[in-house]
This record gives sequence, structure tokens and C-alpha cells, in this order.
Amino acid sequence: MAFDGIFLSRIKDEIEARVLGLRVEKIQQPSRDEIVLVFRGKGGAHRVLLNVSSGRARIHFTSQQPENPAAPPMFCMLLRKHLSSAKLVAVRQLGLDRILFLDFDATNEIGDRVKRTLCLEIMGTYSNLILISGENKILDSAKRIDYASGASRHILPGLVYELPAQQEKLCLETESEEAVFDRILNQKNKLLSSAALFAVQGISPVIAREIAFRVCGNDLCVGDLDEAQKETLIGLLRKIKQGLHHETAAFLVPDEAGQPKDLAFLEILQYGSSRVCRRFETASLLLDCFFSESDRVTRLHQRGRELLKTVSNHTERTIRKLALQKKELEACADRETLRLYGELITANLHRLQKGSVFYDVENYYDGMRVLRIAADPAKTPLENANRYYKDYRKAQTAERILTEQIAAGEAELGYLESVSDALSRAETAAELDLIREELAEQGYLKRRGAKKQKQTKPLPPLEFETTDGYRVFVGRNNLQNDRLSLKIANRADLWLHVQGFAGSHVIVENQGGAVSDQAIEEAAVIAATFSKAADSSLVPVDYTPAGKLKKPSGAKPGKVIYHEYHTILVKPDKHFCEERALKKG
Repeated sequence: MAFDGIFLSRIKDEIEARVLGLRVEKIQQPSRDEIVLVFRGKGGAHRVLLNVSSGRARIHFTSQQPENPAAPPMFCMLLRKHLSSAKLVAVRQLGLDRILFLDFDATNEIGDRVKRTLCLEIMGTYSNLILISGENKILDSAKRIDYASGASRHILPGLVYELPAQQEKLCLETESEEAVFDRILNQKNKLLSSAALFAVQGISPVIAREIAFRVCGNDLCVGDLDEAQKETLIGLLRKIKQGLHHETAAFLVPDEAGQPKDLAFLEILQYGSSRVCRRFETASLLLDCFFSESDRVTRLHQRGRELLKTVSNHTERTIRKLALQKKELEACADRETLRLYGELITANLHRLQKGSVFYDVENYYDGMRVLRIAADPAKTPLENANRYYKDYRKAQTAERILTEQIAAGEAELGYLESVSDALSRAETAAELDLIREELAEQGYLKRRGAKKQKQTKPLPPLEFETTDGYRVFVGRNNLQNDRLSLKIANRADLWLHVQGFAGSHVIVENQGGAVSDQAIEEAAVIAATFSKAADSSLVPVDYTPAGKLKKPSGAKPGKVIYHEYHTILVKPDKHFCEERALKKG
């Protein structure tokens, strides 16, 4: 992403024009690397998003209202302490470098007015957001860089803030275009794009290549430029300089497949007609469009990571436990042999002697063939017989217990697979919070903190409508599956679930008569799509009246049983589900 210094200067101008002099109304931290400052003015609320994640670091106005975690992170709490109700009094950029300072007139704990500065450093992996006091001391940062990291520049509370090492480039804002032109021409053995990137502060590689394209078509060595090309170069530098604080447009550059790839403050012509840039009126509008969907996915991934790890760990543990139990159960298969040994020894007590290491006895179950049975010489024949009977009873008990444990383990494994499936389809933070609550209720997670947590607002089931007008409801998670199937659905409503896979419970609302064949087929497509079998080509889906369902005593959430049902084969179709959705998110 070509978020260069000149692009940042466009954002700086936007911030000065829209929120300079306004106070901070809210501070939010939707994810680990994001902060949203909400300013309130006569025109309403203005949200400024600051992101410091690697490869996505930026600042811009956003129209999105990202969901926030239930408990604000520590850095968010610190910013609220220092910047709540603070007035933005200045926006400074370090030349045309990718470092921006937001200066605030704030109030400390005892009511004195103090200066606070929020510094955004856009430096790839080392991007950071740093809160600085009026005495230039670091109060804290989004990413702390300590002495153990081996970095030469440390970012820790209490240290004096120091600027990153600066490159020896010329800034078009403070230098004349002639001076920048001369710096480029002095690098005669370099390609023009490389020379421009080396000499001009605030431009990205794509802009450097665009300069070379507009000057000479192909990227030539600086020493090979003719006079006409040199005139074109200085004219282009003059145009960039003049547009620094007068142009507002920004351009989105697509890749070969037409997907957004790069952004630029200058229209990119180097790709010809194969890649037509999309023009935006402001840099913020471009960035908001470019990142809104991917940011949402990233936030969900970060929040769901802990849940996925928990489910994955418990799944692996359950699989290992089941493997051991099944191995032990196999060993119990020889229990009848133990009973036989005890019986044959008992039948021959009158002729067996203590001290033998084995007994040769006739097996009357096998044509009186002689059977050799191992014995403990320290025990009497009766004691050896009792030992075999005892081992038989132990194996018998073990088989019963292991059979119950294996059944419980397989039920738990199915439950964990259903949670994993629900996590894979969660599209909002609220859905993740409900799954978290479910896992906490089932004992897989500890509840956060000792204090009573804010109750997560229940979400309605997803709703769809079949082509012929039947309403279809889909559970988002196991708890909602239970509620939908056993409490909300009427006995005559039709219940569907994919066969043999984890998935959502689906209810087709009965409209006073039999559900049409078309509605059943379309509801089955929805059930298959909202299941672990969504990528399969053909999926069996069971359906039965909701009144036929039963909840086994002590069963995990989402587990129901049914004995009377029909099955239909359908192909999952995400596009169809999107078309028929009535309510989502």
C-alpha cells in the first residue's frame, strides 16, 4: 500500500479543515492496532481512525462505526484519561515524512491545562501511536519497544520522545523544485525512478515509477535524459509542489484482476488502459472504501483468535482422550477369556497344586482340548481362580464405563465441531460475544473478571424468504439453535439440519398447511450452506416437523434427537442465500 508522505499531507489538510478546534467526545479501540477519535462539532460527529498495524498503518476520517470490545484495552483507557474533552489545536507533519503530530489542549487530574500530543508514525512493521506530554515525555504507546528488542530507539513510558532517524531527502514543501531537480540529475547512473525515490521526500515507489513513465515512457538512466525530458521532469515536480495543499483528489489503483491494490495522490497512467484508476474526491473517502471490509474481517479474526484456540485445544485433547479410551476398550475384549480361565481352574481344584507356574486343564468348551493357563506359584489354585474372576469383573466394569465415556467424548467432539462451525460463520463482534458466553457456560472458558459482566444483547436468528414466500429462520450458534428449535418453532413448523455434519438449525415457518416442496428444497440449500459441508458438491439434509424433536437429558447446546425424518440432497449456494436474506448481522 503506497501510503506516502504526500498522501498523508492530504489527510493532514482534511483534519485541519474539519476538526481543528473541536473537542474529543469519544475514544474507542476496536482492535489492538486501531484507535478511533470522535470529534463533535456543529456538523455532527467526525470519526478519525488511526491504524498502526503492519502494512495497513494510516489515518483518515471514517464513516464506519466499528464494534468495540466489551472491556476497553489499557491503552484506550489511558487515552481517555488524557484526551477526553481535549481540544485539537494543531496538526503537524514532519516535512513530508510519514509522521503526524496531533496537538491537544487538555486538562489534567487537578484541572490544570496541559499539552498532550498524539504522534502517529507510519513506518511499516514499526508503525506506532505514541502519547507524549508537554515536556516531550512518552506517556505510553500502542506498541512498546523495550531494551530487550535490540532496537536502537526505545518507546517506553517515562522516556524522552526522540524522532526516528531521518533520510537525506529533499522536501518539496520547503525546497524549490529546481533544488530537487538538481538532486535527481546528480544521480546520473541511476534509473530515473530510483533517483526520484532517493531524492524526493514523501513519494512512494509507484509515484516514482509514474514520474519516470510521464517523463520518458520507459525508465531511463538519468544521464540519458535529453533536454525535452528534463523540462518535462522539472515541470512535473513543479506541478506536484503546487498541488501539495491545493489538490484533494486521490486515486485507487487496481491490480490485473481489477481488485484494489494501491493508492496514490497522482493519477497513475503507467499501466495504460489495462488498469483504470478510480478517482475519489478526498483521500479519506478512498481509504475508508479501501479498508472498510478488510478491517472488519481483521477485527473479527483478532477477537475470534482466542475462541478458536480454545476450541482447537479442547478438540485436540478430546481426540487424544478418545484414542486412549478406545485402545483400553479393545483390551477389554478378552474379558471372556479371563472368565473361562477362572471357571476351568475352579473346576479342577481337586487336582491342581500350589507352586505351579501354569495349569494344564481340559477345556470342555473346546472338545476337551488341553489348555495351558498361567498361574502365580505363590498363590493357591483357588486364589489364582479368584484373581482371574476379579480381572474379568474389572474388564467388564471398564468396558461399561469406557463405552459411556467414549459416547460422551464423541458427543463433546461433535459439540466442539459445531462451535467451530459457528465461529467460522460469525460476522459481527456480537456473535462472537454470544459464542464466548456459550463456551463460558459450558466450562470451556473462564468468565472475564470477578465483577458482573454486562449482559450481551440477544441477537435474532438470521431470516430468509423462499421464492414462494415461506419464512426461514437460521440459528447463529448452539444456544440459539436450541431456542429456535425447541422454544420459538411451532410443532408444525419444519425443522432441517445437514446430515452428518455440524451446522445451524433451520426452521421453515408453517403457514397453516403443508410446506411446499420448493420451500423445502430452498430451505435445505440454506441449511447446507450454513454448515460445515458448505464447500461440498452435494449434501444430504434431514427434515422433520419441529414437534418430533427431543432434547436428551444433559445434552450439550444444539444437540437434539429425532427418529422420523426425510432426507433431500442439495447443493450449497451462498449466492442464493445472500439473495434470499431478509435480516443479517
